Amino acid sequence: MKNAFLTLERWSTGIAMAGACAMLAIASALGMFQILMRFVFEEPAEWTEVLIRFSLIWMVFLAIPLAFRQGAMVSVDVLYRWSPPAIRRVLDWVVCLAALALIGVLIWWGWDYAQRGGVQTMAGLESVSMFWAYLAIPVGGLFCIPGIVGNLLDPRREELETAQ
Repeated sequence: MKNAFLTLERWSTGIAMAGACAMLAIASALGMFQILMRFVFEEPAEWTEVLIRFSLIWMVFLAIPLAFRQGAMVSVDVLYRWSPPAIRRVLDWVVCLAALALIGVLIWWGWDYAQRGGVQTMAGLESVSMFWAYLAIPVGGLFCIPGIVGNLLDPRREELETAQ
Protein backbone atom coordinates (compact mmCIF):
# COMPACT_ATOMS: atom_id res chain seq x y z
CA MET A 1 0.00 0.00 0.00
CA LYS A 2 2.82 2.37 0.91
CA ASN A 3 4.66 1.65 -2.35
CA ALA A 4 1.49 2.15 -4.38
CA PHE A 5 0.86 5.51 -2.72
CA LEU A 6 4.46 6.60 -3.25
CA THR A 7 4.16 5.63 -6.93
CA LEU A 8 1.00 7.72 -7.20
CA GLU A 9 2.77 10.57 -5.42
CA ARG A 10 5.75 10.34 -7.76
CA TRP A 11 3.44 10.53 -10.78
CA SER A 12 1.36 13.44 -9.43
CA THR A 13 4.43 15.40 -8.37
CA GLY A 14 6.05 14.71 -11.74
CA ILE A 15 2.96 15.94 -13.58
CA ALA A 16 2.84 19.07 -11.42
CA MET A 17 6.53 19.73 -11.98
CA ALA A 18 6.18 19.22 -15.74
CA GLY A 19 3.34 21.72 -15.68
CA ALA A 20 5.48 24.17 -13.70
CA CYS A 21 8.34 23.79 -16.18
CA ALA A 22 5.93 24.32 -19.09
CA MET A 23 4.61 27.48 -17.45
CA LEU A 24 8.16 28.77 -17.00
CA ALA A 25 8.90 28.04 -20.66
CA ILE A 26 5.71 29.84 -21.71
CA ALA A 27 6.54 32.85 -19.55
CA SER A 28 10.07 32.98 -20.99
CA ALA A 29 8.87 32.67 -24.57
CA LEU A 30 6.23 35.35 -24.05
CA GLY A 31 8.81 37.62 -22.44
CA MET A 32 11.11 37.24 -25.43
CA PHE A 33 8.17 37.84 -27.77
CA GLN A 34 7.24 40.96 -25.82
CA ILE A 35 10.80 42.31 -26.02
CA LEU A 36 10.94 41.58 -29.73
CA MET A 37 7.59 43.26 -30.40
CA ARG A 38 8.26 46.29 -28.21
CA PHE A 39 11.86 47.12 -29.04
CA VAL A 40 12.38 45.68 -32.51
CA PHE A 41 9.00 46.14 -34.18
CA GLU A 42 7.87 49.01 -31.90
CA GLU A 43 4.40 47.46 -31.68
CA PRO A 44 3.96 46.31 -28.06
CA ALA A 45 1.68 43.35 -27.39
CA GLU A 46 -0.08 44.21 -24.12
CA TRP A 47 -1.63 40.76 -23.78
CA THR A 48 1.76 39.11 -23.25
CA GLU A 49 2.23 40.85 -19.91
CA VAL A 50 -0.99 39.38 -18.58
CA LEU A 51 -0.18 35.90 -19.83
CA ILE A 52 3.32 36.07 -18.33
CA ARG A 53 1.83 36.92 -14.94
CA PHE A 54 -0.78 34.19 -15.38
CA SER A 55 1.83 31.55 -16.26
CA LEU A 56 4.12 32.57 -13.37
CA ILE A 57 1.25 32.18 -10.90
CA TRP A 58 0.56 28.69 -12.25
CA MET A 59 4.28 27.88 -12.21
CA VAL A 60 4.60 28.71 -8.52
CA PHE A 61 1.53 26.78 -7.42
CA LEU A 62 2.50 23.75 -9.50
CA ALA A 63 6.08 23.71 -8.16
CA ILE A 64 5.05 23.81 -4.48
CA PRO A 65 4.25 20.04 -4.36
CA LEU A 66 7.88 19.17 -5.12
CA ALA A 67 9.04 21.47 -2.33
CA PHE A 68 6.67 19.72 0.08
CA ARG A 69 7.84 16.30 -1.12
CA GLN A 70 11.47 17.18 -0.50
CA GLY A 71 10.62 18.52 2.95
CA ALA A 72 11.78 21.98 1.99
CA MET A 73 8.55 23.90 2.62
CA VAL A 74 8.09 23.72 6.36
CA SER A 75 11.57 23.95 7.72
CA VAL A 76 12.09 22.82 11.30
CA ASP A 77 15.67 21.69 10.79
CA VAL A 78 17.15 22.92 14.06
CA LEU A 79 14.39 21.39 16.17
CA TYR A 80 14.69 18.18 14.16
CA ARG A 81 18.45 17.97 14.69
CA TRP A 82 18.18 18.51 18.43
CA SER A 83 15.36 16.01 18.95
CA PRO A 84 15.76 12.32 19.82
CA PRO A 85 14.43 9.81 17.23
CA ALA A 86 11.09 9.25 19.01
CA ILE A 87 10.38 12.98 19.08
CA ARG A 88 11.46 13.32 15.44
CA ARG A 89 8.63 11.06 14.31
CA VAL A 90 6.14 13.09 16.35
CA LEU A 91 7.59 16.23 14.79
CA ASP A 92 7.10 14.69 11.33
CA TRP A 93 3.43 14.11 12.11
CA VAL A 94 2.94 17.62 13.51
CA VAL A 95 4.53 19.19 10.43
CA CYS A 96 2.47 16.94 8.13
CA LEU A 97 -0.82 17.77 9.85
CA ALA A 98 -0.04 21.49 9.94
CA ALA A 99 0.87 21.47 6.25
CA LEU A 100 -2.29 19.52 5.37
CA ALA A 101 -4.37 22.01 7.36
CA LEU A 102 -2.76 24.91 5.51
CA ILE A 103 -3.30 23.24 2.14
CA GLY A 104 -6.89 22.45 3.09
CA VAL A 105 -7.49 26.15 3.75
CA LEU A 106 -5.81 27.06 0.44
CA ILE A 107 -7.95 24.57 -1.48
CA TRP A 108 -11.19 25.66 0.21
CA TRP A 109 -10.68 29.40 -0.06
CA GLY A 110 -8.82 29.16 -3.37
CA TRP A 111 -11.80 27.45 -4.98
CA ASP A 112 -14.13 30.06 -3.47
CA TYR A 113 -11.87 32.84 -4.72
CA ALA A 114 -11.71 31.29 -8.19
CA GLN A 115 -15.49 31.05 -8.37
CA ARG A 116 -15.95 34.62 -7.21
CA GLY A 117 -13.30 35.84 -9.64
CA GLY A 118 -15.08 34.14 -12.52
CA VAL A 119 -17.00 37.32 -13.25
CA GLN A 120 -13.79 39.30 -13.71
CA THR A 121 -11.84 39.39 -16.93
CA MET A 122 -8.11 39.82 -17.43
CA ALA A 123 -6.97 43.28 -18.40
CA GLY A 124 -5.60 42.98 -21.91
CA LEU A 125 -7.46 39.70 -22.47
CA GLU A 126 -11.06 40.63 -21.92
CA SER A 127 -12.33 37.32 -23.28
CA VAL A 128 -10.52 35.28 -20.59
CA SER A 129 -12.00 34.97 -17.11
CA MET A 130 -9.84 35.44 -14.02
CA PHE A 131 -11.25 32.10 -12.87
CA TRP A 132 -8.45 30.40 -14.81
CA ALA A 133 -5.73 32.37 -13.03
CA TYR A 134 -7.22 31.87 -9.57
CA LEU A 135 -7.76 28.17 -10.22
CA ALA A 136 -4.01 27.70 -9.74
CA ILE A 137 -4.50 27.94 -5.96
CA PRO A 138 -6.79 24.92 -5.42
CA VAL A 139 -5.17 22.88 -8.21
CA GLY A 140 -1.71 23.43 -6.74
CA GLY A 141 -3.12 22.57 -3.32
CA LEU A 142 -4.55 19.29 -4.58
CA PHE A 143 -1.19 18.35 -6.05
CA CYS A 144 0.45 19.17 -2.68
CA ILE A 145 -1.52 16.58 -0.69
CA PRO A 146 0.29 13.50 -2.06
CA GLY A 147 3.64 15.26 -1.67
CA ILE A 148 2.98 16.08 1.98
CA VAL A 149 1.84 12.56 2.82
CA GLY A 150 4.67 11.12 0.71
CA ASN A 151 7.17 13.11 2.74
CA LEU A 152 5.67 11.67 5.92
CA LEU A 153 5.84 8.08 4.61
CA ASP A 154 9.25 8.39 2.96
CA PRO A 155 11.05 11.48 4.31
CA ARG A 156 13.76 13.12 2.24
CA ARG A 157 16.15 15.28 4.18
CA GLU A 158 19.12 15.77 1.92
CA GLU A 159 19.50 19.34 3.12
CA LEU A 160 19.97 18.14 6.70
CA GLU A 161 22.87 15.88 5.76
CA THR A 162 24.65 18.53 3.71
CA ALA A 163 24.09 21.44 6.11
CA GLN A 164 26.94 22.44 8.40
